[in-house]
Amino acid sequence: MKTVLISGAGVAGCALAHWLRRGGFEPTVVERAPGPRPGGQAVDIRGVALDVVERMGLLGPVRAAATRMRGMSVLDADGNELHRSTEATFSSGRLDSGDVELLREDLIGMLDQLAQGQAEFIYGDRITALDQDEHGVRVDFEHGASRRFDLVVGADGLHSAVRGLDFGPEADFLHHLGTHLAIFSAENFLGLDNWQLWQRDGDAGYGIYPVRDNSELRVTFGFASGPFDPANRNPEALKREVAERMGALRWETPRLLKALWEAPDFYSDAMAQIRLDRWSRGRAVLLGDAGYCASPLSGQGTGLALVGAYVLADALGRAGGEHRAAFAEYEARLRPFVEANQALATENPGGPAAEESVERAKNAITLDV
Repeated sequence: MKTVLISGAGVAGCALAHWLRRGGFEPTVVERAPGPRPGGQAVDIRGVALDVVERMGLLGPVRAAATRMRGMSVLDADGNELHRSTEATFSSGRLDSGDVELLREDLIGMLDQLAQGQAEFIYGDRITALDQDEHGVRVDFEHGASRRFDLVVGADGLHSAVRGLDFGPEADFLHHLGTHLAIFSAENFLGLDNWQLWQRDGDAGYGIYPVRDNSELRVTFGFASGPFDPANRNPEALKREVAERMGALRWETPRLLKALWEAPDFYSDAMAQIRLDRWSRGRAVLLGDAGYCASPLSGQGTGLALVGAYVLADALGRAGGEHRAAFAEYEARLRPFVEANQALATENPGGPAAEESVERAKNAITLDV
């Protein structure tokens, strides 16, 4: 049985662990966090990604966990309503669509529970070195003893450690889209009832929506910016940067900034895409954001992770674990889908892509070959 080390226990990593075990492989997942990561925004599962979820046996639970938004309001700088919609929201698109919006942490919980009995999980550790030879890969860890695996998969996000170790510096592949986002939770001090609020003033703005039966808010700050100094990625430095960029906004901004400083699940990063000519090097291969991040501006990062995991595992199974043939098939099948979905993030700068474009992109692949 071939052994596969997966770096990252997010959507891509957990989904891949499930599919690899079903294909007769022995997966191990290493995650630098001490456990499944909480928090995060609402994510979308659309088109063919719903077919992947159904094949995992999770479509029912996913639909049961969906958000229940009734609509949204767009506000001016002082909080006055400019217009409203009960047909669509900026976060999920049309409300009468068959697509599903749910919290990332809920999806991660389902995938983690599904994969726990199918893979070895190592939390609180990370890969520090990879040494490939013709028979496998020696992997060094920050805390655990070195081990050998047949294959290594980098499913460890925009700032992938596997990509940095085996493919080269991040700067060679990261294409900044000129925007930063910050996401955090807060008490529902606005009393929102399944209703979203969106405000923008100049190059900064935010979206706010209730979750957990309207008991909490998820807040997304966004502002135009060039790349941040990588040395300032620690949470406190990022909070200071975000607070400074958002401080000039009016309406409920003071209370939102107070919630930002108190949030236990604060996350912030550049809106950027990863573009590589190849997603594999020898016995190492990249999956999801690590290999082809489309950015949250596309609304399709979760779909790319789910579909990518399915296609990679399917290709490995069809090739009998022969990685060269499998990785070539994985790239040939998935790249057109990736390119169509990455294009959604840049089609309409400052706004959502056209519904027709989203419809085409979310279905731009066939699972069965």
